[in-house]
Amino acid sequence: MRAALLFLLTGALLAGCGRTESLADPPKAQVVGQETLEETEEQETGPSWRYPVLSSRGAEDGQVRSYLTGETVPSSVGNRRPIAVMIPNNKAAQPQYGLSRASVVYEACVEGRITRLMGIFEAFDDLDHIGPVRSSRDYFVYTALEYDAIYCHWGLAVPYVAELLNSDGVDNISQANKGVDVPSPVAFDRISRPGYATEFTGYLFIDGLKKAVEQRGYPWEYEDGFTPKFTFAADGVTADYGDEPDAQVLCPGESGSRGGYGGVGAAFTYDPADGLYYRSQYGSGHTDELTGRQLAVKNVVFQYCHGEVRDSHDYLAFGVHGEGDCIVFTNGKMIRGRWTRYGGDASPAKYYDEEGREIVFNQGKTWVCGIWEEYADAVRIDGAPVERNGNE
Repeated sequence: MRAALLFLLTGALLAGCGRTESLADPPKAQVVGQETLEETEEQETGPSWRYPVLSSRGAEDGQVRSYLTGETVPSSVGNRRPIAVMIPNNKAAQPQYGLSRASVVYEACVEGRITRLMGIFEAFDDLDHIGPVRSSRDYFVYTALEYDAIYCHWGLAVPYVAELLNSDGVDNISQANKGVDVPSPVAFDRISRPGYATEFTGYLFIDGLKKAVEQRGYPWEYEDGFTPKFTFAADGVTADYGDEPDAQVLCPGESGSRGGYGGVGAAFTYDPADGLYYRSQYGSGHTDELTGRQLAVKNVVFQYCHGEVRDSHDYLAFGVHGEGDCIVFTNGKMIRGRWTRYGGDASPAKYYDEEGREIVFNQGKTWVCGIWEEYADAVRIDGAPVERNGNE
């Protein structure tokens, strides 16, 4: 079932910092895995890291390395599958609650040419709720599968995602809606928000989520052979990318762009004092209702995808398998390259520089912006159109 759905979605779409400890092009490298990995010689077709990377997940004093951030987390958190939660990003839905706790945030355009968010959460036990929660689109589902995440949503674009969600290929926690074969209403409820539209009052409640996962019989353990999406720099090492161009203000779409980001006014501003990218939108800092603080991440990715308009309702499709251009931003630098995702839904997109070397991420949170390739010229870096892979 999953392979057939993957073919249907992608077949028509795809043609296809520095500290002194940083070392360039080590002859050997190690990568995070589910267990400690032995050091191995590079193969011609294998990765060629510019910096030493994490060699193991570790398992000391009840702590392991997070697959999502590379940072040390309790074993009960790091060894548990994350949840992927659909979150509206309409101006009328602000502020969102709990988004700062997401280890990875994925953002992409939906109908109406606004963006929607999907937070990948691993540390959620002390949260009462997350949200508001909104409806599913298939390209978000396929992205959640990169993390082996349990997918949580309220509503769906029935013609394009119902079959996928109801298949055996997706572990999903769904509010009761048309198109959902097995709903889990125990996981959801509404919170009074005077002045807000009803669709922005529905939330995922963590106690109910855990009950729903138990009811559905989903495992909390990662699948055997799970492949982490990111490769992180080792402790004491900053992937400084000192020979790459500086990039301080990142705008995934200029004002007025029809690619989704124009109406949001999204931007990330790098602060060299702490090495974080601070998120703003709708003319001010993007804050979390939980903390009252502006959202900030260690890494930002612009992942260019071919997109299509599916119908008169403006439902969209994006190619999130195959390959395309990308730009990775970390340590105030921009690294142009390519992303590739082959081998099925469980295979994550990986990011490579123009020399074909896998890009090393600095430890911390990451925000991935899906850029509609047909509107790529609306991307601005420090106020100027961005050059990607040598082309304007």
